[in-house]
Amino acid sequence: MKVDCLIIGGGPAGLTAAIYLGRFRRTTLLVDAGESRAAWIPTTHNLPAFTDGITGRDLLGRMRAQSDLYGAQRMEGTVSALTVGGDGLFQARVNDLTIEAARVLLATGGLDVEPELPGIRQAVKDGIVRYCPICDAFEAVGKRVALVAYGKCRIKEAMLLRGYTDDLTVLTLGQTMHIEQAEEEMLSDAGVRIIQHPITRFSRQGDGVAAWRDDGSEPYVFDVLYSALGTQIRSRLATDLGAACDADGALLVDGHLRTTIKGLFASGDVVQGLSQVSVAAAHAAIAATTMNAELPPIRYRADP
Repeated sequence: MKVDCLIIGGGPAGLTAAIYLGRFRRTTLLVDAGESRAAWIPTTHNLPAFTDGITGRDLLGRMRAQSDLYGAQRMEGTVSALTVGGDGLFQARVNDLTIEAARVLLATGGLDVEPELPGIRQAVKDGIVRYCPICDAFEAVGKRVALVAYGKCRIKEAMLLRGYTDDLTVLTLGQTMHIEQAEEEMLSDAGVRIIQHPITRFSRQGDGVAAWRDDGSEPYVFDVLYSALGTQIRSRLATDLGAACDADGALLVDGHLRTTIKGLFASGDVVQGLSQVSVAAAHAAIAATTMNAELPPIRYRADP
């Protein structure tokens, strides 16, 4: 199977690129493994024009319908291998099919590092545990907020949340926090509590969330709970080709979202930058426009 452009990843970045490339009238295939983090968004009020908010699933559904409208093909599956030949064309292996493409956009995103507790994936899907205060901390103004953080704790995330509430607790789940004394003093001066007691599970309690202790005593109860344990960047397909990345695995790109591999682009959370739908879409718009410009021009011919 041969296409002009192959998009790997069916989240906001990949779908935006599919919309653009379809409108550029390029033969385009999007391969979607169905693992976009955007699908887990309960409701976002952070996207322009969606005054009443929109769920992640609804957003993705609208974007899929729009990409279909402009002729981009979509395929369910996982790209197991990506190679590039001496002619500069890429070959991607999807299930039992080999796809050849002149340009590839990697929009595989990342996975949030989850607290090591049973049932945590369901808790995220139920909206009990959240990952993005930039997205929805505004809805937590004045509420009881907890932040799961241990290891290399994201102090800036805690201080960001402190701007929305004066009742903020950091839960280490009994793990060690690797922070400097000055950072610990910063949290203390800001009135942020640190609870190091082990937690065995989270559950919904009314409109809030309960953090259950391992000694069977009454749980801590919060209105909102966030986790700040970092992100696993899914950039292996690019790094296996030799694409440059940072220490966390985020791909290094130029101003047009080109990686260090000619013809290979990247957009969204797999790239350094702000983990936001709007940013992913902007990345993809730039990348898709550049991909189109690098390919031979299309000459329109009216039907006889």
